[in-house]
Amino acid sequence: MIFANHAHIYPEHVNPNGTVEALKRYMDETGIDKVVAFSTFANTLRKRDLPVYNTNKALYDEIKDDPDIVGFGTVDTERDDIEDQIDEIISYGFKGIKVHPQVQKLKVDGERAFRIYKKCEGSGLFVSFHTGVHWDRLKNNRVELFDEVAWNFPNMKFSMEHVGGYSYFNEALAVILNNKRSGLQPRIYAGWTTIDGQYRPWSLSDEQLYVLLGQTSDDNSIFGLDFPFNSAEYTKAAIARIRGLDIPEESKEKILGLNLAKALGVEL
Repeated sequence: MIFANHAHIYPEHVNPNGTVEALKRYMDETGIDKVVAFSTFANTLRKRDLPVYNTNKALYDEIKDDPDIVGFGTVDTERDDIEDQIDEIISYGFKGIKVHPQVQKLKVDGERAFRIYKKCEGSGLFVSFHTGVHWDRLKNNRVELFDEVAWNFPNMKFSMEHVGGYSYFNEALAVILNNKRSGLQPRIYAGWTTIDGQYRPWSLSDEQLYVLLGQTSDDNSIFGLDFPFNSAEYTKAAIARIRGLDIPEESKEKILGLNLAKALGVEL
């Protein structure tokens, strides 16, 4: 059974390939049983000069009767009612939130970001972070800063999606290793998302994946999609790549769903 993280959901007029219905077709085509879906960032709507609406409520309304889609909310970082927004996310039964520092213009260790983490830690919400290059000022979101997140919020579980990418893999690995002896464990996860080994910004080699597993254990890795930006063919190849790694079958099952289910308290 495959339980995958990291599916972005968009209204049809923003991205017709990123709707809930499109995700269901994608799951059928790729053989994915269960998925975590993120609500649309308010910043994405503003960037396109589109009206900003309650994207968390919209996602809840679409998936509330679907047992195979687990909701994650997003915070409108231009509003000051951060804690109230997260309370609403919790009221929908969502298991976590997605934070994309570059898209949301959020300094990883800034005051506004720390308000988000404090509320998530206290509420038991999982946080999925984009990590790595994404065409913004590197000093505001360099991967080493996630060590500050881990040290200040030792009981918050989070994933570092893309594992820092090609440019920052070693920094992401260092953050995970540096926080293995304190706080909730396991609590920092390597998000195996868009790591195809084809020299793209987030690509990782098989050797890097073996090093990651050897130094962190097979309990700290989760598979992600980056839907709708990766095709179904791409995702099928990514799953086949994991299946083909020279690691125990139990480790493959953990990466492809068991670790994520355990982290979120979701039954498979």
